Amino acid sequence: MKTPKIAAALGLAFLAGPLCLAQPTSNPPPKSWVDPDTGHRVVRVTDEPGSASLYFNVNGFTPDGKQMIYTTADTISVIDLATMKTRPVVRDRVRLVEVGRKTPTIYYLKGGEGSATTLYGTNIDTGATRKIADLPPRGGISAINADETLGAGTRIATEQTSAYGPPAARAGVTPAGGALETPSNKYTMMAARLAQRLPMELYTVDLRTGETKVILKNNDWLNHLQFSPADPTRLLYCHEGPWEVVDRIWTIRTDGSENTLVHRRTMGMEATGHEFWSFDGKTVYYDLHRPWGRVIDLASYNVETGERIWYDLPISEWSIHYNATRDNTLFCGDGSDNPPAWWASSVNKWIFLFRPERINDATADERIYGPGARALSPPEKDLVHPGMLHSERLVNMAKHDYRLEPNPIFSPDKKWIFFRSNILGPTYVFAVEVAKADAKL
Repeated sequence: MKTPKIAAALGLAFLAGPLCLAQPTSNPPPKSWVDPDTGHRVVRVTDEPGSASLYFNVNGFTPDGKQMIYTTADTISVIDLATMKTRPVVRDRVRLVEVGRKTPTIYYLKGGEGSATTLYGTNIDTGATRKIADLPPRGGISAINADETLGAGTRIATEQTSAYGPPAARAGVTPAGGALETPSNKYTMMAARLAQRLPMELYTVDLRTGETKVILKNNDWLNHLQFSPADPTRLLYCHEGPWEVVDRIWTIRTDGSENTLVHRRTMGMEATGHEFWSFDGKTVYYDLHRPWGRVIDLASYNVETGERIWYDLPISEWSIHYNATRDNTLFCGDGSDNPPAWWASSVNKWIFLFRPERINDATADERIYGPGARALSPPEKDLVHPGMLHSERLVNMAKHDYRLEPNPIFSPDKKWIFFRSNILGPTYVFAVEVAKADAKL
């Protein structure tokens, strides 16, 4: 089997068998191994204990797809995906927003908690840094648009601030260094924060002039802002709270128009969450439960055509987060240490690969009615199109503490899935090869 360039760049010692994870404390942790339960090669990409890849829906790749950033406790660093060499770019304790999609710029926040929060940008290639804007009181920036002309953020528009959730969660930015980020009482925290009904503003910041413009005001908890990767005027955001009590997923234009609900609940305990864009900016994917923990789908909504596809998967393969390749031909998930409902007994501690299948085409008629059967007419366009996800286990995560969410991300060439994990003790960035390791290894 031909070794992918990324593997060759890592200089892996391809062993004849699986590498045992148990190591004396005086020795460095293993750099690579073949998972004995799955046959897939796993690589520890970073060397710094406490290093972490980004939240699953935050762009960490440069526009050319050749570099990926990660965080440590006091730096934002970059990985050259051709050589797997790493280097720090921002040496400071800052709050990362994301990497630009037009230029290789890292956007991040400094200050806050008593001082003005300021947005900065640092060019990955040159190191040139510029101050972009001082933000409104209690405000942050969570997303940068496709042409890097606008940032978007939210703030509580009153001196009465929320007592719930860490500062990074309130600002909607990526926490640094792989800290355990999920509180043990997360549901209680989210319900209590939602019940406060604090007045909030959703605003944009012009990255050229620093001008701030409010585009939405209400008393809902506004969070998880994500600009379309392709359309600089379309913003995805959520009405935060326990998933089954909010109509969560919305899009809006940067001028405040076309405020659109992506999915409306139609039954009790129906839940949606952890939404993310396709790379081409045409589709919003999200986790859908009808009701919570019973019927589970990775759902999709095409913002241009209105087409909906719901890819069904069993509760034993439910993941906290999902992600997609740039061509939408493969999906991945990071599993979970807790089933999504009290009646389920499965513990899904795996990194999963999913292959999607549409089942509402003409071939489905043959499966249902026998050979030669064909649909008399195509499916009605306003109906949800069904599908299913066929799974493959890539990494056994039995030793992972899921208070740190793995947040899987495909490499641009879709040969690897990056994730953060503490399976070796400290948190590191790992990559698992999508193709199985050579049978000779």
